[in-house]
Amino acid sequence: MKTHAHTTRLAAKILDDITTKNSAYWKRREQTSALTLFKEAAVRIPAYKDFLKQHDIDPRKITTWKQFQTVPITDKDTYLRQYSLAQLCFDGTLHKPMVFASTSGSTGKPFYFPRDRELDWQQSVLNELFLKNTSLGTSSSTLVIITFGMGVWIGGLINYQAFELVSNRGYPVSILTPGVNKDEVLKALRDLAPLYEQTVVVGYPPFVKDIIDDANVQEIPLKKFNLRFLFAAEAFTETFRDYISATAHVKNPLLDTLNIYGTADIGPMAFETPISILVRQYATKNKKIAERLFFRKNASPTFAQYNPHFITFETLSENILVTGNNIVPLIRYAIGDSGGVYSLGDIIEIFRSNDIDLLQEARSKNIPIYSLPFVFVHERKDFSVKLYGAIIYPEHIREALLDQSLVAHITGKFSMQIKYNRKNNQYLQIHIELRPHTDASRKLTRHIQKTIVHYLLQANTEYHNNYTHFAKKVTPKISLASYGSPDHFKIGIKQKWVEKI
Repeated sequence: MKTHAHTTRLAAKILDDITTKNSAYWKRREQTSALTLFKEAAVRIPAYKDFLKQHDIDPRKITTWKQFQTVPITDKDTYLRQYSLAQLCFDGTLHKPMVFASTSGSTGKPFYFPRDRELDWQQSVLNELFLKNTSLGTSSSTLVIITFGMGVWIGGLINYQAFELVSNRGYPVSILTPGVNKDEVLKALRDLAPLYEQTVVVGYPPFVKDIIDDANVQEIPLKKFNLRFLFAAEAFTETFRDYISATAHVKNPLLDTLNIYGTADIGPMAFETPISILVRQYATKNKKIAERLFFRKNASPTFAQYNPHFITFETLSENILVTGNNIVPLIRYAIGDSGGVYSLGDIIEIFRSNDIDLLQEARSKNIPIYSLPFVFVHERKDFSVKLYGAIIYPEHIREALLDQSLVAHITGKFSMQIKYNRKNNQYLQIHIELRPHTDASRKLTRHIQKTIVHYLLQANTEYHNNYTHFAKKVTPKISLASYGSPDHFKIGIKQKWVEKI
């Protein structure tokens, strides 16, 4: 068993690697880590040993990175659901300390993933890095308010355990876990936050927005708290980051906001850094950069860096594959997301081709530059709707609902689905949640409808083409729902942006 002193030294070494190692080191580390895990899994995991046998793969002949990339892909259906949980674990046994987390079931039946303290520790290294990136210094007293649900999902518990590990390494961190009890979160902001030099709010982006909006309505003096935000569970746009930063009086969004790309399958996989946020900000404003980076002009994918000490990413036909260790190790595992992988050098060259010196821009903003590899992740196609052939992603609607003319009336949460009328013609139905004490009206409904259409025409060329030919058919129908409406907006659970019939 690793001692506290050993894990503290190891965390310090990895944090030093993040700040000092170059891209060549990370490439070597990534490939070595993946090959080492593959060889161990091929010997010690009964399910993976059988999986390789079924695909006529002799693991002894896989000795190079190029050969590793020929190993068959695994996923939930072709691998995880084909074997018992014990068979998926090292040495075929469950006789070890474990904590379970469940997937949300967004794409099918929930799956229960076990993890050990190693993943909590990996998350703690990320959280420590976030704490270090502050102008206040690491000796500042810090209140961490965790607003993720503290149930079977991974976000709440892993962040509690990770911040506890960070505090055990000598940081003056105090933790409160109100979960999705918004009244308790607001009480903590009012009564506890003033006692600390900075406050970190950890949570699901739409719920955090609810908290900040309500705090401002209640005249809680957020400006005094040096608020910082650690998000996870879904992507958001730079407009959303700007909104949170302005309404919560965030000092430096590059340093004081961070979104994690993670999953119950294997925990935190990648994380925003100041340089990744800066790149994304430029891509939001510069369509040429966005198209070079993300293969789409009007996209707001998650864009993050990852630590090859812990995880390896590959892409195959834009499908993201991940290799990482856990109680149930995953080898070339198709997570179900699409995107791509870059080195820092790749990003620098894309910016240079657009006459921008990325490193100079970063230095001018006094932010750290890490040579860790990058990954971008688009919203899943199964989290979208198709209206007369045009794919409508939730990000298009989210952006529209952050329009300054709307934010005083609505929370930003919505649910959309394709329906059919009596003539069997399809139409887009969007249910939108009102702010507390806001009444629905025809005037507000029409204004929201016009705003959404305006943003869709700018962001979606297929929709624009359809609107030119049959505007009435593709104009969405808007339904306004009261705050916390149980039909579409149950308080405290992950928002379901797309409903399938």
